[in-house]
Amino acid sequence: MYLVHLHLRPTGGSPLIVLPDRIGSGLRAAARAEDGVEHVVVHSDARPYPVLGVYVVADRLEEAEANAARVWERARTSFPEFSGWTVVEVRTPPIASFYDGI
Repeated sequence: MYLVHLHLRPTGGSPLIVLPDRIGSGLRAAARAEDGVEHVVVHSDARPYPVLGVYVVADRLEEAEANAARVWERARTSFPEFSGWTVVEVRTPPIASFYDGI
């Protein structure tokens, strides 16, 4: 299992500063079994922009990151209130590299 961080920012010049209430549950709802998403954590106070922590079961780091990004895009099309946010970075916190070597 990997923890993938989706770093979000408001789209364009949007003044949005608060994430939609159901962003975590919406992301989870957009996941399919094959995406391997187990859990979503919302870090709305992360700076400079909010972060979604997505726990993904996958064989490889790259697969986990791709799955999390795909689920985000699916959620954006399913929940209109998410359209004011875009992912600027998809990455796994450095600790995952340690566990890959074990």
